[in-house]
Amino acid sequence: MVPSQDRPSAHDLRHAVPRSAHADWTPPPGRPDPIKLLLSAEDSRLVELLPLRSTLMAASAYAYLRGSAGMMAADLAHSPDIGVRVQASGDAHLSNFGIFATPERNVVFDLNDFDETLPAPYEWDLKRLAASVEVVLRAKSTTAKQRAKVVADVVGVYRRKVSEFAGWRALDIWYARIDVADLVGVMPKSARASMLRDVDRGRRKNHLGALNKLTAMTDGHRRFIEDPPILVPLRGTGEEMDEVRGVLDSYRLSLSDEHRVLFEKCTLLDVARRVGSAGTRCWVGLLEGPHHPAGDPLFLQVREAGPSVLEAYLGRSAVGHHGQRVVAGQRMIQMAGDIFLGYATAPVSGRHYYVRQLWDVKGSSDPSRMDLATLTRYAGLCAWVLARAHSRTGDAGLISGYLGKGQGFDRAIAEFARRYAAQNAADHAAVVQAIADGVLPATA
Repeated sequence: MVPSQDRPSAHDLRHAVPRSAHADWTPPPGRPDPIKLLLSAEDSRLVELLPLRSTLMAASAYAYLRGSAGMMAADLAHSPDIGVRVQASGDAHLSNFGIFATPERNVVFDLNDFDETLPAPYEWDLKRLAASVEVVLRAKSTTAKQRAKVVADVVGVYRRKVSEFAGWRALDIWYARIDVADLVGVMPKSARASMLRDVDRGRRKNHLGALNKLTAMTDGHRRFIEDPPILVPLRGTGEEMDEVRGVLDSYRLSLSDEHRVLFEKCTLLDVARRVGSAGTRCWVGLLEGPHHPAGDPLFLQVREAGPSVLEAYLGRSAVGHHGQRVVAGQRMIQMAGDIFLGYATAPVSGRHYYVRQLWDVKGSSDPSRMDLATLTRYAGLCAWVLARAHSRTGDAGLISGYLGKGQGFDRAIAEFARRYAAQNAADHAAVVQAIADGVLPATA
């Protein structure tokens, strides 16, 4: 937050950065080649998973956008901003919002991916969200006029909610949330049944659901099933197993006292490698508590954490441990946290990890399958969540004063999204061609 004694006025900010300036997007001089950027990012990833990563990104323009946070960060680094930083998601596209359970077992809607979180200009999150809406709409039978209106409407939700939050007490902002009734109620009547089905699927995606879907009894012991390349059990001992055990032993120290006591009641039964984000190291551990005769499962996901893609343009994180960076950012942004969220350093390799529950009521809706009215409402909820996250961690009054009450900023971001979606389409086509030429590896 900008210190009060140095706080500029909204008028000063508008003079320095006119709101219309946000409409611009032209490739900056020396823009990184998207293929070279993908190849350079592969150095820290598991080689055997890289073909799958390329194949997934080539599936559609939206799939490419989802996987190219690093490319968009490089582009946003050349875009205008007013200098107000928030704890940004760093990857706030439509599919990184969803439902999950709070510690009180209420189901809420919020951001659900924090691998790239870092203090950053608020505009970066908003532009990524807007671009994702535009890209999804381009795959539907929509006109340019329809797309511009939807994106501007979504940005308008953000603008109005930040203005509203600017008048709230800090504690009230902290406790603000969207529950299931809000999520379903805001949808068009024709979409409510489908949204309820998504919520119901999310409720079933819990530890007992994981027990039935991911494991089976083998020789009297509960073990992960073989489902390569998605799920590959680690049998016996070895370097990977030692890495996971070392991380879990260290991770417990990052938990609060009461949650550490709960974790230490559980025994590790089995570990499997699971395809993680962008081909990074990711395992899932099956643990069992001591009390329930029909099984007392706990599934923990152990995910490697590297530098945020934003760090190359905003400087290194003040939190030196990348797992801790993810955990701290999630706790600042998300309305209710996972009680098993923690972090650790692998004792031998020195790699950074964060740990969280694998399935604890988790669900999402596919924006590519929504009609225009439903997508507009859904994206508006995502903008609401983003506004609350930014108001929690940034200067909502200053942002709101700059944005104003008119729709000029909304239209500017919509125009940016239109231009950036065209760039995204060209980059996606380059990835498809690179796969065809054998430059990027791909699965059959």
